[in-house]
Amino acid sequence: MFSKAFVRQPSENFADGLTSVDLGVPVFETALVQHRAYCEALVRCGLSLIELEPDPKYPDSTFVEDTAVLTESCAVIMQPGARSRCGEIVSMTGTLAKYYDKLDAIRPSGTIDGGDVCQIENHFLIGISDRTNEEGARQLSKYLGAAGYTSSRIDIRGMDGLLHLKSGISYLGENRLLVTDALAGEKELDGFEIVGVPEGEEYAANCIRVNDYLLIAAGFPKLCEKLEALGYKIIELEMSEFQKMDGGLSCLSLRF
Repeated sequence: MFSKAFVRQPSENFADGLTSVDLGVPVFETALVQHRAYCEALVRCGLSLIELEPDPKYPDSTFVEDTAVLTESCAVIMQPGARSRCGEIVSMTGTLAKYYDKLDAIRPSGTIDGGDVCQIENHFLIGISDRTNEEGARQLSKYLGAAGYTSSRIDIRGMDGLLHLKSGISYLGENRLLVTDALAGEKELDGFEIVGVPEGEEYAANCIRVNDYLLIAAGFPKLCEKLEALGYKIIELEMSEFQKMDGGLSCLSLRF
């Protein structure tokens, strides 16, 4: 169960951030409306929010998930794989120090984005990607192991549509994973109940289970129907402006 979340409102130069897709320029005013709805949904799920100030020095900084991995037992500061984002960890380190007695940190030459780290109860899947390298994964595994967690790795380099591991996988609870076709055959997923994402709705694979609710991107009716049939209480959220910048639902908060 989560009780708190860090969020950061987009800055006015949000459109200057990194993106690998060609979906048009995000509309800042619309992004603000969507971000506010996202925050209201987290509150509805029972979380109290720690709202960080927009940081125009780092246009991607609304995607706070990439800066840290938080658990009940440890907090690890990431080392973003994109050089333009490395400064984001400075303010996040200072913020997290107010909530954790000890902070571990990934050191160069390790690189790792939080979007490549999927927690499944006491186990973590770590994606090796264009943003996360083997050394970053090794360091994170060491810190997690010291805190009593296990971990394993999936190499997603070259997989279509996957900037991060969590672009194609989400843990739904109850030993159940939501997975795109790109990841469905990975041996590290053996033993889990796999819920496949309908063709054409892959973006919605990035969803988040927050206590009694499942937050999913709006506009993906086949997946929504599938998840409702499994008994999930769904909150649909418009994410169009964040999708233009490679962002998904999990990217916009650090929940703990």
